[in-house]
This record gives sequence, structure tokens and C-alpha cells, in this order.
Amino acid sequence: MTQWDGKSRGTPLGYQIFIFIIQKLGIRFAYILLYFVAFYFLLFSVKGTKASLLYFNKRLGYSKLASYYKVYKNNFVFGQTIIDKYAIQLGQRNQFTYEFDGVQILYDLLKEKKGGILISAHVGNFEIAEYFYSEIDEFSQICLLTTDNEHRAIKKQLENLSAKSNIQFIIVKDDLSHIFEIHNALSDNKLICFTGDRFLKGSKTLTEKLLNKDAEFPSGPFLLGSRLKVPVAFVYVMKESATHYHLYARKATFKNRDAQDLLKKYTESIEAILKKYPYQWFNYFDFWGDTKVTNE
Repeated sequence: MTQWDGKSRGTPLGYQIFIFIIQKLGIRFAYILLYFVAFYFLLFSVKGTKASLLYFNKRLGYSKLASYYKVYKNNFVFGQTIIDKYAIQLGQRNQFTYEFDGVQILYDLLKEKKGGILISAHVGNFEIAEYFYSEIDEFSQICLLTTDNEHRAIKKQLENLSAKSNIQFIIVKDDLSHIFEIHNALSDNKLICFTGDRFLKGSKTLTEKLLNKDAEFPSGPFLLGSRLKVPVAFVYVMKESATHYHLYARKATFKNRDAQDLLKKYTESIEAILKKYPYQWFNYFDFWGDTKVTNE
């Protein structure tokens, strides 16, 4: 796997334009603009387009020609999730409907007050998960782990927006001090939410098959989840239609102190989600190292 470079798609200016459109013209008009933006990314986001083509062609088995259309639709759906995120943050949550599948698992974890680990991925609209969590977490018991770069970008974009949540952030730091924050949060019986599908250069990794090919994953969430004797659940927020979202929560069952087995259960859960929502894989880099193999 080629590790993630720490940068997300889009620019601050692009986000500001869409925020303006959402505020002044509404979500539907922003969606119309997406038809052109998605085509732009198809043509000019060379790295992202190549990675998505490999996903649809190599992993899902579509023809090369069909894969180009799939990439365009993937870009469009990704753009919709960004628009939805900002609309919700602007206080337009009532524009959407929501369905909770397995949410009792999260309620039970919060009631047990034993701490726990939630593992998600960059599928669906993970970035609005905090607003789902906030609805069930009135006492600020859920913490989201994020990189410093992501945190700065989020803070800059959100500082003038209206919607707030109870969710706390733990920022990944070079000095590894975030590890102590994680342990302290778990000691305070809080839930820690990780994404388990990206890592930065120099991070320790584990390898497991995803969609029939080995890929690397950050070892941290799976080592912690398997060794700390706290409950673990997989969570995803998936877009089902223009205005409807579906939150999935599934309790993880795995061998005690076996990080590899937990990772295997995680990849199986992602495969099940992608089988139902193939257009909502939003890792725009060479996740499986297919380019490297081709060049060797």
C-alpha cells in the first residue's frame, strides 16, 4: 500500500465557494454544480483518478471503459458528502433524514461506562459521524482521533459555521503524546473513534486482504482494540440517497489479544459495506500498491 500523504481532496477556496452556494442558493444548486466539478476531477486529478480506476477495475472487476464512468460517479457522490457535511454544519440538518442500524450498541457502550473503541473508514460520510454521535452522546463521552493537519483544516473551515457538537478531538502528534491522551480518555470510560484505513509515512502497519488483495493498515487501532480489554465496534455513516443517511454500528467479535484477527474482522466489515455502496470508497491514493507492482 502507498501510504496516505496526509492531504485531503479540495482546497480552502473551493470549500468556501460551496459554503457560499449552500448558504445563498441551497443544497440542490450545489449538487448541480457538482456535475461539472466531478468531471473536472476526473480529468485533472491524475493521482486520484488513477487510484479510483484501479479500485473499480482491479478490485471490483469492471471493464476499463466502465470504470471511467464509475470514477465520475464516485467523484460526484464524494462531492455530495462534502456538501452535506457543510450543510449540516451550517445548521441545515433538517434537510436530511437518518436511519440508525445497530445504534443500540453505541447506547449500551455509553451506558456501561467501561470505555471502548470505535473503528471506521473513509467510506461513506465519516466526517458527519460526529453529529450522529453528538445526538446520542450528551455527556461528551466520544473522542475522535484526527491528524494535526486535518484538525487545522477543520477548525479553519468551521470557525464561522453554526452547528456545534459534543465530540472531543484527540490530535495525533509527532511526539506520540496522543497515546497518553487515548489512555486517559479510556480510563475516563470514553469511547475513542479511529479510522483504520490510513496511515502516514513511518507508521507501523499490519497487512490483511481487502477485496482479494493484501493491503497495509495502521496497526494502532487494532493493537489497542485487541489488548485493552474494552469493547470494539465498527461504525460507518453511508449516504443512501440525495437526502438520506444510514448509520451502521456492529460489535466486533475477535480473538483476545489478536490484532490480526481484529483487522481481519474489520476488512470483512468494509467489504460488506462496499458490496452495498461501491461508489462510497473515498481513498484517493494507490491503496493496494497496484502502481508499484505494474512498474516493477
